Amino acid sequence: MAVSLDRRNGLLEFLYWIWNELDRTIFTAIKVSFPSRFVSPFGFLGMLTFIMFITLGVTGALLMFYYEPIMTRSWDSVAFINNDVPFGFHIRNLHYHGSNAMVMLAILHMYYQYFSGRYKIRNEILWVTGVILGTVTILEAFTGYDIIFSERAELAISIAASLTNSIPIAGPFIRELAFGAGFHDFVLRFYAQHVFILPIVMLGLMAVHFPRFLVFDVPMVMAICGAMCLAGGVFPVDLGFKFEPTVPPGITVPEWYLTALYAFLRTQYDKFLTGVLWPGLFIAVLLLTPFLDRYKKFSWKDRPWITAFGITGIAQILVTTYWGFYIPPDTTIPLVERLVIDPINLYLVMILLVPLSFGFTLMMIHLAKDAERKAKLAKANGPKKVSGINLSIKWTNWMLVGLLAFQVFLNIAAYNAFLSGMNNVNLWLTGVILITFAGFFHLYRYANAQSKNIPKPPKLPTTKKLETSQESLPDTDIPKPSEEKP
Repeated sequence: MAVSLDRRNGLLEFLYWIWNELDRTIFTAIKVSFPSRFVSPFGFLGMLTFIMFITLGVTGALLMFYYEPIMTRSWDSVAFINNDVPFGFHIRNLHYHGSNAMVMLAILHMYYQYFSGRYKIRNEILWVTGVILGTVTILEAFTGYDIIFSERAELAISIAASLTNSIPIAGPFIRELAFGAGFHDFVLRFYAQHVFILPIVMLGLMAVHFPRFLVFDVPMVMAICGAMCLAGGVFPVDLGFKFEPTVPPGITVPEWYLTALYAFLRTQYDKFLTGVLWPGLFIAVLLLTPFLDRYKKFSWKDRPWITAFGITGIAQILVTTYWGFYIPPDTTIPLVERLVIDPINLYLVMILLVPLSFGFTLMMIHLAKDAERKAKLAKANGPKKVSGINLSIKWTNWMLVGLLAFQVFLNIAAYNAFLSGMNNVNLWLTGVILITFAGFFHLYRYANAQSKNIPKPPKLPTTKKLETSQESLPDTDIPKPSEEKP
């Protein structure tokens, strides 16, 4: 009895119908590939950022069931989610660490595209929309932790309102539009921006920013989600203190992605110049980078000026971020003096970082080109497998040292979380399981790829070939058989 393999049941017919109906939409225009071997995660940081966006959408929707966007109830509703809602503490931790992960992945994705020169392959529109998308991502995270209305949120709101108000002509109108008439207004407006307006803008930008070919690496996605769960397990997010207008606020700093801007504001220089014009100039330079880069090659080694500007920007961001976090521990100093940063020291360091970064960039380019030249000479003189093996062993050793240091740090963080109650033990276990499965998945994929590259065994010579080779040998080499019979 013949059995046809082309028969379709009702569910399969329904899925085929959906696929055919989606043929004219953007979903079928985007090709998603699942690599069968290891691919560098730098190549699909954009996809990982999108995964974090989906995670934030799911966890944020769950938090919306219990959050109350009212000034007098916002902090209390978050406290209710933390303490009373089943798994509310876990969902809020995932949402918080997911937002930090999305900002970090977006920044890494932008700088990878910057140094690799991907925007030179007719990707100017993707670059411009990506920079705007990164800026909107920071605004989305900023509005998210402000609607808790804690002391930390009140500081961020006050700074943002004063910066907006410092903009000439349009500043007061923008402040009233974004913040409303006062504290009783801004919570609801920020809530609308956080859950509706900014996500709609981000989805529109993503529709333009996404390329046609996407790489979805399953082990890496599992590892990133597992790392997010581990972070929620060992670094539980703090609720903070509720803002009370009659109680003097304590010393606090904004989130890490806004601390560099906070350092400039602590110099007490002109707010518009330090808090609006300087960040705006930085974003404008990033937007114009594809149109200013006239180098013909893509590698960072062949674009010294562009690379040097990128290294300078990273160095300045790191220094100002640390400076924004730093507060003198001496409590005998008045609070205002502890918060003020000497503008001469800050801007002098910022100026000195320019020649230092340029010199560091030129040195790195020289070393990289010298290494390439030596590699070409070695290749011309013949392959040296021993040096390649030694290099691979060296990189493996460094990776093992890094993993060991990370494991020690993770154990210390887990011990501290255990002392504080370890409320997120479920997140910890989930993260361990996801990372373990990601490792097994990657090992299986690697072994499967290596099994296809097994060299074939050498062919054994046949009897005819052996006779032919013996006839070709000289008589002196082949001993003559004895004519005597045994």
